[in-house]
Amino acid sequence: MGTPTARIVISLADRRLNLLEPGREARSFPVAIGRPGVAIPLGDSAVIRKRRNPTWRPTAAQRRAKPSLPLSVPPGPGNPLGRFALDLGWAAIAIHGTNEPDSVGRRASAGCFRMLPADIEALFDAVPVGTPVRVQRDSTGIHPTVEAGAAPTVRPAGVSATAPVRATASPPSPLPPPVLPPSSTVPDPPPSPVPDPRCPTATAPLRRLICDTPALSVLDGRARGLQERFLAGLPDRAAAAYALLRDERRFDDRITALCWIRLGSESDPAVAAAARSCLAGALSGRLDDVAKRIAELQGGGRMAGR
Repeated sequence: MGTPTARIVISLADRRLNLLEPGREARSFPVAIGRPGVAIPLGDSAVIRKRRNPTWRPTAAQRRAKPSLPLSVPPGPGNPLGRFALDLGWAAIAIHGTNEPDSVGRRASAGCFRMLPADIEALFDAVPVGTPVRVQRDSTGIHPTVEAGAAPTVRPAGVSATAPVRATASPPSPLPPPVLPPSSTVPDPPPSPVPDPRCPTATAPLRRLICDTPALSVLDGRARGLQERFLAGLPDRAAAAYALLRDERRFDDRITALCWIRLGSESDPAVAAAARSCLAGALSGRLDDVAKRIAELQGGGRMAGR
Protein backbone atom coordinates (compact mmCIF):
# COMPACT_ATOMS: atom_id res chain seq x y z
CA MET A 1 0.00 0.00 0.00
CA GLY A 2 1.40 3.38 -1.03
CA THR A 3 1.86 6.37 1.21
CA PRO A 4 -1.51 8.08 1.77
CA THR A 5 -1.75 11.41 -0.01
CA ALA A 6 -4.45 12.88 2.24
CA ARG A 7 -5.17 13.16 5.94
CA ILE A 8 -8.26 13.83 8.01
CA VAL A 9 -8.42 16.11 11.04
CA ILE A 10 -11.62 16.19 13.12
CA SER A 11 -12.15 19.06 15.53
CA LEU A 12 -14.60 18.43 18.37
CA ALA A 13 -14.67 22.16 19.14
CA ASP A 14 -15.62 23.03 15.55
CA ARG A 15 -17.67 19.86 14.99
CA ARG A 16 -16.08 19.69 11.57
CA LEU A 17 -14.05 17.17 9.62
CA ASN A 18 -11.24 18.65 7.54
CA LEU A 19 -9.78 16.83 4.55
CA LEU A 20 -6.22 17.97 3.89
CA GLU A 21 -4.77 17.02 0.51
CA PRO A 22 -1.41 18.04 -0.96
CA GLY A 23 -1.65 20.63 -3.69
CA ARG A 24 -5.20 21.83 -3.03
CA GLU A 25 -7.18 23.85 -0.52
CA ALA A 26 -8.62 22.05 2.47
CA ARG A 27 -12.19 20.84 2.38
CA SER A 28 -14.29 21.15 5.52
CA PHE A 29 -17.47 19.24 6.40
CA PRO A 30 -19.83 19.46 9.39
CA VAL A 31 -20.09 16.31 11.50
CA ALA A 32 -22.17 15.02 14.39
CA ILE A 33 -20.04 13.96 17.35
CA GLY A 34 -20.76 11.87 20.44
CA ARG A 35 -23.67 13.02 22.55
CA PRO A 36 -23.10 14.15 26.16
CA GLY A 37 -21.96 11.26 28.32
CA VAL A 38 -20.55 9.27 25.39
CA ALA A 39 -16.80 8.69 25.26
CA ILE A 40 -15.29 10.22 22.11
CA PRO A 41 -11.92 8.86 20.94
CA LEU A 42 -9.05 11.33 20.79
CA GLY A 43 -5.65 11.14 19.13
CA ASP A 44 -4.42 9.42 16.00
CA SER A 45 -5.92 6.57 14.03
CA ALA A 46 -6.47 5.68 10.37
CA VAL A 47 -9.08 4.48 7.90
CA ILE A 48 -8.81 0.69 8.11
CA ARG A 49 -11.78 -0.27 5.92
CA LYS A 50 -14.22 1.32 3.45
CA ARG A 51 -17.78 0.02 3.19
CA ARG A 52 -20.29 0.92 0.51
CA ASN A 53 -23.94 0.24 1.42
CA PRO A 54 -22.91 -1.02 4.87
CA THR A 55 -24.97 -3.19 7.18
CA TRP A 56 -25.39 -1.68 10.66
CA ARG A 57 -24.93 -4.00 13.64
CA PRO A 58 -25.56 -2.47 17.07
CA THR A 59 -22.86 -3.08 19.66
CA ALA A 60 -23.58 -5.21 22.73
CA ALA A 61 -23.66 -2.05 24.85
CA GLN A 62 -26.22 -0.45 22.53
CA ARG A 63 -28.43 -3.53 22.69
CA ARG A 64 -28.20 -3.63 26.50
CA ALA A 65 -29.24 0.02 26.65
CA LYS A 66 -32.06 -0.57 24.15
CA PRO A 67 -33.06 -4.26 23.92
CA SER A 68 -35.55 -3.50 21.13
CA LEU A 69 -32.73 -2.84 18.66
CA PRO A 70 -32.47 -5.42 15.86
CA LEU A 71 -29.43 -7.62 15.45
CA SER A 72 -28.67 -5.83 12.18
CA VAL A 73 -30.11 -3.33 9.72
CA PRO A 74 -29.47 -3.96 5.99
CA PRO A 75 -28.61 -1.20 3.50
CA GLY A 76 -31.46 1.18 2.76
CA PRO A 77 -33.17 4.38 3.90
CA GLY A 78 -33.52 3.11 7.49
CA ASN A 79 -29.84 2.30 7.93
CA PRO A 80 -28.18 4.60 10.53
CA LEU A 81 -24.86 4.41 8.66
CA GLY A 82 -26.22 5.79 5.41
CA ARG A 83 -24.66 4.61 2.15
CA PHE A 84 -20.97 4.91 3.03
CA ALA A 85 -18.79 4.14 6.05
CA LEU A 86 -15.08 4.55 6.80
CA ASP A 87 -14.10 2.30 9.70
CA LEU A 88 -11.34 3.66 11.95
CA GLY A 89 -8.76 1.89 14.10
CA TRP A 90 -10.82 2.39 17.25
CA ALA A 91 -13.31 -0.39 18.01
CA ALA A 92 -16.82 0.33 16.70
CA ILE A 93 -15.89 3.88 15.60
CA ALA A 94 -16.46 5.04 12.03
CA ILE A 95 -17.00 8.09 9.87
CA HIS A 96 -20.29 7.44 8.11
CA GLY A 97 -23.45 8.85 6.62
CA THR A 98 -26.75 9.02 8.46
CA ASN A 99 -30.49 8.66 8.06
CA GLU A 100 -30.88 11.62 10.46
CA PRO A 101 -29.32 14.54 8.54
CA ASP A 102 -30.67 17.08 11.05
CA SER A 103 -28.29 15.61 13.66
CA VAL A 104 -25.18 16.66 11.73
CA GLY A 105 -23.36 19.50 13.46
CA ARG A 106 -24.67 18.44 16.88
CA ARG A 107 -23.63 16.21 19.78
CA ALA A 108 -25.90 13.38 18.77
CA SER A 109 -24.00 10.17 17.96
CA ALA A 110 -22.98 7.11 19.95
CA GLY A 111 -19.31 7.98 19.39
CA CYS A 112 -19.00 7.86 15.61
CA PHE A 113 -18.76 10.84 13.29
CA ARG A 114 -21.88 11.36 11.16
CA MET A 115 -21.81 13.27 7.89
CA LEU A 116 -24.41 14.51 5.41
CA PRO A 117 -25.11 12.10 2.51
CA ALA A 118 -23.37 14.17 -0.17
CA ASP A 119 -20.40 14.91 2.10
CA ILE A 120 -19.65 11.31 3.09
CA GLU A 121 -19.88 10.29 -0.57
CA ALA A 122 -17.28 12.94 -1.50
CA LEU A 123 -15.01 11.88 1.36
CA PHE A 124 -15.44 8.17 0.55
CA ASP A 125 -14.30 8.79 -3.02
CA ALA A 126 -11.38 10.99 -1.96
CA VAL A 127 -9.56 8.90 0.65
CA PRO A 128 -7.99 5.43 0.42
CA VAL A 129 -7.63 2.84 3.16
CA GLY A 130 -4.69 3.86 5.33
CA THR A 131 -5.51 7.58 5.36
CA PRO A 132 -4.37 9.04 8.72
CA VAL A 133 -7.10 10.41 10.99
CA ARG A 134 -6.59 12.73 13.96
CA VAL A 135 -9.35 13.65 16.41
CA GLN A 136 -8.62 16.69 18.58
CA ARG A 137 -10.54 18.75 21.12
CA ASP A 138 -9.35 22.14 19.90
CA SER A 139 -10.32 24.14 16.84
CA THR A 140 -8.23 23.58 13.74
CA GLY A 141 -8.42 27.26 12.82
CA ILE A 142 -9.84 26.29 9.42
CA HIS A 143 -12.88 28.39 8.61
CA PRO A 144 -15.11 28.30 5.52
CA THR A 145 -14.31 31.10 3.12
CA VAL A 146 -17.10 33.71 3.04
CA GLU A 147 -17.45 36.18 0.18
CA ALA A 148 -16.52 39.65 1.32
CA GLY A 149 -19.51 41.43 2.81
CA ALA A 150 -21.76 38.37 2.56
CA ALA A 151 -23.47 36.63 5.43
CA PRO A 152 -22.39 33.04 6.11
CA THR A 153 -24.50 30.51 4.25
CA VAL A 154 -26.93 28.45 6.32
CA ARG A 155 -27.05 25.07 4.63
CA PRO A 156 -30.25 23.00 4.85
CA ALA A 157 -29.82 19.46 6.15
CA GLY A 158 -28.64 17.12 3.40
CA VAL A 159 -26.78 19.81 1.48
CA SER A 160 -23.16 19.26 0.62
CA ALA A 161 -20.70 21.48 2.52
CA THR A 162 -17.69 20.70 0.33
CA ALA A 163 -16.85 24.21 -0.79
CA PRO A 164 -13.09 24.80 -0.50
CA VAL A 165 -11.99 26.48 2.69
CA ARG A 166 -8.86 28.38 3.58
CA ALA A 167 -6.89 28.02 6.80
CA THR A 168 -7.26 31.47 8.28
CA ALA A 169 -7.11 32.77 11.81
CA SER A 170 -10.26 34.85 11.32
CA PRO A 171 -12.87 35.49 8.60
CA PRO A 172 -11.87 38.05 5.96
CA SER A 173 -12.72 41.67 6.71
CA PRO A 174 -15.76 42.97 4.82
CA LEU A 175 -15.04 45.21 1.85
CA PRO A 176 -17.06 48.36 1.19
CA PRO A 177 -19.85 47.87 -1.37
CA PRO A 178 -18.75 48.63 -4.92
CA VAL A 179 -19.81 51.94 -6.48
CA LEU A 180 -21.52 51.23 -9.79
CA PRO A 181 -21.09 53.70 -12.64
CA PRO A 182 -24.34 55.21 -13.99
CA SER A 183 -24.14 53.09 -17.12
CA SER A 184 -24.03 49.78 -15.23
CA THR A 185 -26.91 47.45 -15.87
CA VAL A 186 -29.14 46.48 -12.97
CA PRO A 187 -29.25 42.69 -12.34
CA ASP A 188 -32.42 40.95 -13.39
CA PRO A 189 -34.88 40.33 -10.54
CA PRO A 190 -35.22 36.75 -9.27
CA PRO A 191 -37.41 34.71 -11.59
CA SER A 192 -41.02 34.17 -10.59
CA PRO A 193 -41.82 30.50 -9.89
CA VAL A 194 -43.43 28.69 -12.81
CA PRO A 195 -45.50 25.64 -11.73
CA ASP A 196 -44.55 22.27 -13.16
CA PRO A 197 -47.34 21.40 -15.63
CA ARG A 198 -46.80 17.71 -14.86
CA CYS A 199 -47.86 18.05 -11.22
CA PRO A 200 -51.56 17.17 -11.68
CA THR A 201 -50.67 13.80 -13.23
CA ALA A 202 -47.16 13.14 -11.84
CA THR A 203 -46.60 9.62 -10.48
CA ALA A 204 -42.80 9.48 -10.14
CA PRO A 205 -41.82 9.61 -6.41
CA LEU A 206 -39.43 12.55 -6.93
CA ARG A 207 -42.01 14.68 -8.75
CA ARG A 208 -44.71 13.81 -6.23
CA LEU A 209 -42.51 14.96 -3.32
CA ILE A 210 -41.71 18.23 -5.09
CA CYS A 211 -45.26 18.88 -6.27
CA ASP A 212 -46.82 18.10 -2.87
CA THR A 213 -44.36 20.22 -0.84
CA PRO A 214 -45.00 23.96 -1.34
CA ALA A 215 -41.48 25.05 -0.38
CA LEU A 216 -39.94 22.57 -2.82
CA SER A 217 -42.38 23.57 -5.55
CA VAL A 218 -41.25 27.19 -5.20
CA LEU A 219 -37.57 26.24 -5.48
CA ASP A 220 -38.24 24.02 -8.48
CA GLY A 221 -40.49 26.68 -10.01
CA ARG A 222 -37.81 29.37 -9.83
CA ALA A 223 -35.43 27.29 -11.95
CA ARG A 224 -38.33 26.63 -14.33
CA GLY A 225 -39.09 30.35 -14.41
CA LEU A 226 -35.49 31.19 -15.29
CA GLN A 227 -35.62 28.73 -18.17
CA GLU A 228 -38.90 30.13 -19.47
CA ARG A 229 -37.61 33.70 -19.32
CA PHE A 230 -34.58 32.66 -21.37
CA LEU A 231 -36.53 30.63 -23.92
CA ALA A 232 -39.10 33.40 -24.40
CA GLY A 233 -36.41 35.62 -25.90
CA LEU A 234 -35.28 33.11 -28.52
CA PRO A 235 -36.65 33.15 -32.08
CA ASP A 236 -36.05 29.40 -32.36
CA ARG A 237 -36.22 27.80 -28.94
CA ALA A 238 -36.43 24.11 -29.87
CA ALA A 239 -32.72 23.25 -29.55
CA ALA A 240 -32.23 25.18 -26.30
CA ALA A 241 -35.44 23.75 -24.81
CA TYR A 242 -34.24 20.22 -25.62
CA ALA A 243 -30.86 20.88 -24.00
CA LEU A 244 -32.49 22.19 -20.82
CA LEU A 245 -34.91 19.26 -20.73
CA ARG A 246 -31.99 16.81 -20.90
CA ASP A 247 -30.28 18.66 -18.06
CA GLU A 248 -33.46 18.43 -15.98
CA ARG A 249 -33.74 14.68 -16.59
CA ARG A 250 -30.12 14.17 -15.55
CA PHE A 251 -30.75 16.25 -12.43
CA ASP A 252 -33.83 14.19 -11.56
CA ASP A 253 -31.94 10.90 -11.97
CA ARG A 254 -29.01 12.10 -9.87
CA ILE A 255 -31.04 13.62 -7.06
CA THR A 256 -33.41 10.64 -6.88
CA ALA A 257 -30.42 8.45 -6.06
CA LEU A 258 -28.67 11.01 -3.84
CA CYS A 259 -31.73 11.67 -1.68
CA TRP A 260 -32.81 7.98 -1.58
CA ILE A 261 -36.24 8.67 -3.07
CA ARG A 262 -38.12 5.49 -3.83
CA LEU A 263 -41.70 4.35 -4.37
CA GLY A 264 -43.35 4.61 -0.96
CA SER A 265 -41.00 7.28 0.39
CA GLU A 266 -43.94 9.60 1.05
CA SER A 267 -45.69 7.03 3.23
CA ASP A 268 -42.86 6.87 5.79
CA PRO A 269 -42.73 10.19 7.69
CA ALA A 270 -39.07 9.87 8.69
CA VAL A 271 -37.92 8.88 5.20
CA ALA A 272 -40.03 11.60 3.58
CA ALA A 273 -38.66 14.27 5.96
CA ALA A 274 -35.07 13.30 5.19
CA ALA A 275 -35.80 13.27 1.45
CA ARG A 276 -37.44 16.71 1.57
CA SER A 277 -34.47 18.12 3.49
CA CYS A 278 -32.04 16.70 0.94
CA LEU A 279 -34.18 17.99 -1.94
CA ALA A 280 -34.29 21.50 -0.47
CA GLY A 281 -30.54 21.77 -0.71
CA ALA A 282 -30.34 20.24 -4.17
CA LEU A 283 -33.06 22.50 -5.58
CA SER A 284 -31.46 25.57 -4.00
CA GLY A 285 -28.32 24.86 -6.00
CA ARG A 286 -30.21 24.05 -9.18
CA LEU A 287 -31.02 27.71 -9.84
CA ASP A 288 -27.30 28.48 -10.10
CA ASP A 289 -26.78 25.43 -12.33
CA VAL A 290 -29.55 26.56 -14.69
CA ALA A 291 -28.11 30.09 -14.84
CA LYS A 292 -24.69 28.71 -15.79
CA ARG A 293 -26.22 26.44 -18.42
CA ILE A 294 -28.14 29.34 -19.93
CA ALA A 295 -24.91 31.35 -20.10
CA GLU A 296 -23.34 28.45 -22.05
CA LEU A 297 -26.29 28.29 -24.42
CA GLN A 298 -26.22 32.04 -24.98
CA GLY A 299 -22.56 31.77 -25.89
CA GLY A 300 -23.36 28.99 -28.34
CA GLY A 301 -20.47 26.88 -27.06
CA ARG A 302 -22.16 23.53 -26.74
CA MET A 303 -25.16 24.19 -28.98
CA ALA A 304 -22.98 24.55 -32.07
CA GLY A 305 -22.25 20.85 -32.14
CA ARG A 306 -25.87 19.71 -31.83
